[in-house]
Amino acid sequence: MESQPFQLHVAFFPYMAHGHIIPTVDMARSFARHGVKATIITTALNAPLFSRTIDRDIELGFKICILVMKFPSTEAGLPEGCENASSIKTLEMIPKFFNAVSLLQQPLEELLRECRPDCLVADMMFPWATKVSGKLDIPRLVFHGTSSFALCVSDCLKRYEPYKSIQSDLEPFPVPGLPDKIKLTKRQLPSYAKEHSELSKQMDEILQAELESYGVIMNSFHELEPAYSEHYKKVIGRKSWHIGPVSLCNRDIVDKVQRGGEASIDGNECLKWLAKKKSNSVLYICFGSMSKTDFSATQLFEIAKALAASGQNFVWVVKNEERTKGEVKEEWLPEGFEKQMDGNGLIIRGWAPQMLILDHEAIGGFMTHCGWNSTLEGITAGVPMVTWPLCAEQFYNEKLITDVLKIGVAVGAQEWSRHERKILVKKEEIANAIMQLMIGEEAEALRNRAKALKQMARKATEEEGSSYCDLNALLEELRAIKTTSY
Repeated sequence: MESQPFQLHVAFFPYMAHGHIIPTVDMARSFARHGVKATIITTALNAPLFSRTIDRDIELGFKICILVMKFPSTEAGLPEGCENASSIKTLEMIPKFFNAVSLLQQPLEELLRECRPDCLVADMMFPWATKVSGKLDIPRLVFHGTSSFALCVSDCLKRYEPYKSIQSDLEPFPVPGLPDKIKLTKRQLPSYAKEHSELSKQMDEILQAELESYGVIMNSFHELEPAYSEHYKKVIGRKSWHIGPVSLCNRDIVDKVQRGGEASIDGNECLKWLAKKKSNSVLYICFGSMSKTDFSATQLFEIAKALAASGQNFVWVVKNEERTKGEVKEEWLPEGFEKQMDGNGLIIRGWAPQMLILDHEAIGGFMTHCGWNSTLEGITAGVPMVTWPLCAEQFYNEKLITDVLKIGVAVGAQEWSRHERKILVKKEEIANAIMQLMIGEEAEALRNRAKALKQMARKATEEEGSSYCDLNALLEELRAIKTTSY
């Protein structure tokens, strides 16, 4: 831990969803390890997701704490206790949740007046945080929670609108203006990227708030996407710092097990199961914290059949809600599947200690939805991926994994949607992608490239590494602002 003549105080304000909270907490812990006083602002029901980890850091002498604000669930017409995006059960609840989030502006301002941080790192989903911090002369950094690559693709799509001249939803078109030749289809684009709507208006507000902020903080590292890191800074013109992968602040087993919440399986039990398997012989399957609404029982059934057909060992994480979508029994599993797979497959129902699993030498592949947290965790573990994007910027991340980094095999997902898809990915397609990833010369080449990126990621966060230096450069700027304000 470094001592500084002026101790900076940085407040972190994550959006109320697992995929946003987890990297923001990791980021706050990384700042604390650089001698910064870090305050994480969250709500009462989200704090327990990471409070034990923060308590451990405090015991180790780091200056880090949690500040709790009330989440206005009932004021926005939500049920009491609905404070996280994972609690949204119906489409009608989505605008109410957004409304509740917008009601946090005044409480945030009051908290910032009270604790007077030198900087606010606020999630992109709070565009109004730029004005709130501006009123108090506090620099605001935007946290996107994605890659430079995805932000560059998004900018080029908005700037050039290449999809407008394409007739078919399934016809690939090149995205102009990028360092690499990247092709997408209209069906793979978010709705807000290709049509004017309330959501596209919100995205424009997020973009405007970013332009008015002090800069952008990235959970990535320069060596992973150098051309896009430079494109984002020099072509798009954004001030940014790459300080990741922030997940590498989790160094011991306890950190990895507790990260993101209470695991549904004992970490030691999981490690014992993996210890019986050969190196690179197990496929890990997880589609993220929001996947419970993404797959029909029919699609899950196809995945199960593909796993059986592939003959590969696997650890498959499913959400508890996926067990019974109005079904009396688990109809998404073929009859006798678990008995048939006994010894070859482990199904975890609920939350899994993902970092702990991915870091195990038995894991040879990762079937992922291409959320940025999962993508980075796969990279830092040196594990190649079967890509199965669902929504958000995940189809962009897939292109980074398969076309730029060349550490993945696409399963053939075609349809961007936040809900169940109309296009079924068949057993044969899934099994083929699994076999390509796990067996043969191509699999070995994918694995070697992934392992090289793992070493780069770890070097980036070590002393004198690119992310370590970028974080120090940011902190020096913030200290300069602090000293001139005295």
